[in-house]
Amino acid sequence: MEKVKIAVIGAGPAGIAVAIEAKANNIEPVVVLERSECICNTIVKFYKPGKRVDANFRKEDIKPLGICSFETETKEEFLQRIENWVKKWKLDIRLKSEVTEIKKRNGEYEIFVKDKPEFLSEYVVIAIGIFGKPNRPSYPIPKELEDKVFLEPPLEIPKNKKVLVVGGGNTAAEVACALCEANQVFLSYRRPQFFRINEINLKNLEKRKKQGRLTLLMATDIEKIESYNDRVKVFFKDGKKEIYDLIYYCLGGTTPKNFLRRIGIEFDGKGEPLMDEFFETNLPKVFLAGDIALKQGSIMKAFNSAHIIIKRIKEKYLSG
Repeated sequence: MEKVKIAVIGAGPAGIAVAIEAKANNIEPVVVLERSECICNTIVKFYKPGKRVDANFRKEDIKPLGICSFETETKEEFLQRIENWVKKWKLDIRLKSEVTEIKKRNGEYEIFVKDKPEFLSEYVVIAIGIFGKPNRPSYPIPKELEDKVFLEPPLEIPKNKKVLVVGGGNTAAEVACALCEANQVFLSYRRPQFFRINEINLKNLEKRKKQGRLTLLMATDIEKIESYNDRVKVFFKDGKKEIYDLIYYCLGGTTPKNFLRRIGIEFDGKGEPLMDEFFETNLPKVFLAGDIALKQGSIMKAFNSAHIIIKRIKEKYLSG
């Protein structure tokens, strides 16, 4: 694994600002991991040409605390500004690098990119915004199956169900193994063999297969699904049909809150992530920045959260 001082998850305004503040304070190396093909993906994707980008939300007057600041400008001007900052500060941004898991290991954090442990970082700043969502299959999911077909791993394990897990990565393997404890589980993968799964998960799959608690459906592809007597009927492309109680798709992507819950960040009774005034979560040295941390986000608030986080890391952990 590549060792870094700070891993920033998300290359939107907040993530970019975190990397800039860190480099300005000589906290390096810093890597920024972005799942999409470009930085500031939300602005690139959802802002029309010429649309104004405001520093503040609904005429708030938030003063800049750190390095990053701007006044209202067009989409094109703002994106050029960000590009200039990236070049000026020589930021290390890895595009098409979707973070699927973060695990604590001996006081540091393993960062999994597309289900593989790629980085070992002392600090993690999550700046993924609020618009992420899980990947869907190519065929439609009937509306009447919304309570039986899920696009993310379960937060609570069901019991005594016939369950189909779809996917070929570590997440699919871990979900299948977890569900095996109380259910009859089938794992469908379109390739004849796994090639993205780590050795531990492969061993766990084989163990449960030998125990008769898991059936591997290799080289199987699904054509469509339908509702059938309050269950799910699955049509495979080889002509086979099967009935299941539940389906879990593990095809990548996640909603931001579910991602935070899965890695162990706690939430309050209102469904907001728990953190202190410096944006540090219950996981030591793991911080939230930007919209994921702010109830009413604005770009200036996102920039300021980055400044507060890096200042806190320097004063709390690096001052001695």
